Amino acid sequence: MDRGRCGQINKAGGRSQMDPGSGSRHAGLAAVPVAAVLPAGGSGERLGGATPKQFCALQGRPLVSYAVRAMERINWISDIIVVVSPENIETMKSIVEKYGHKRVTIVKGGITRHRSIFNGLKVFAENEFSNQLLQKPEVVIIHDAVRPFVEEDILSKVVMAAKEHGAAGAIRPLVSTVIASAPDGFLDHSLERARYRASEMPQAFLFDVIYQAYQQCTDYDLDYGTECLHLALKYCKTNAKLVEGTADLWKVTYKWDLYAAESIIKDSLSQQVCVITDVKEPVAKVGFLIHESLRSQTEVQAISMSLSKNDSHLQNNFSGECYSFVCINDKKYDIGETRQLVDMLEKSNIPLLCPVVVISVHLDISENVSFSIGMEELSKIKKFARDVKKKNILVYGLLIQDRDHLLLQETVNSAVALIMALIKDRNPEMIGQLLVA
Repeated sequence: MDRGRCGQINKAGGRSQMDPGSGSRHAGLAAVPVAAVLPAGGSGERLGGATPKQFCALQGRPLVSYAVRAMERINWISDIIVVVSPENIETMKSIVEKYGHKRVTIVKGGITRHRSIFNGLKVFAENEFSNQLLQKPEVVIIHDAVRPFVEEDILSKVVMAAKEHGAAGAIRPLVSTVIASAPDGFLDHSLERARYRASEMPQAFLFDVIYQAYQQCTDYDLDYGTECLHLALKYCKTNAKLVEGTADLWKVTYKWDLYAAESIIKDSLSQQVCVITDVKEPVAKVGFLIHESLRSQTEVQAISMSLSKNDSHLQNNFSGECYSFVCINDKKYDIGETRQLVDMLEKSNIPLLCPVVVISVHLDISENVSFSIGMEELSKIKKFARDVKKKNILVYGLLIQDRDHLLLQETVNSAVALIMALIKDRNPEMIGQLLVA
């Protein structure tokens, strides 16, 4: 048994089944009832602007939604408590509904971070903040709603360490040396950086430890304290196990952090591309060349099919959260195939959590014939792109001219460069444009 734990470990409660994709290294967590509390009640003063940072949009989606999704995709986390300020409860409800979040309970926050976390814990032990009690977990994760990139591996490490030691938290090396200033404004002393670490999130606790610690807190702790691990040590004599965290645990604090976070999100969305072609020549040939050229830059799935006959295959592919599609047409500027692709994405009933890029590739295989596109065709493409943009789908057009078969590979390479640029940038201002490779 561990030293200094408050109360008894609650062995009751349901068990979450592991997601088969979670990996065997997390298998032991299936038997540990785990919940997560995400404080999201900050005002975002350091960010500036009227919108609290947790509700700022990254790729059209609020930051808090990414943090919720990071917890939600882990099947061994049974409940996710999001604590928001009273004036933002309806906003949070609309986010949960729009993005199809599951296992989420929204709780009214307090005037400080610690009071908000305490309110989040109370839903498992008191009726004050919930119509009915949720099942009390053995271990509870506390994680900031403005740290969107937390991975399952670090979550499992702090949970298992908390189960063994009562409390655990992620740490990172200090980036800068910490100094203390004297009353006269001059340097007093500095700390030896190698001996110290920055406390990060996630943190995890035996529920009985952290809940009883909060119950014993003074008003000063609740109003001015910042460190949950310190509360467990101060009131329950539970010394936290420190777990080395990864570089992606950083917190969105300032405006430039939003730009960095959006860049990371764009990169993650660009890691997989689905290429859709027909089985007949010359579409299959161009599709193969595009597939091979893309493989050197990203993960590619190729689907050779008639869209009207194989929608289940595509829907199964999209369920893997692929957000980039290349649809190759052999009818020059006809967008019928692209329309069918968009219809299938909508029929999948999977919330489009981020903008989906659809690049409609048109082949011009005419020989020695001057080919031009009329204003009517261009207008149709632009109108279609504007309409589907409202559904979080970004449609771009790309023309590949195959006048000289000897230069086809070079043309395809140019086309792939444009494809990757469109996928990575995801610029809504470019929708409906027809680019030429």
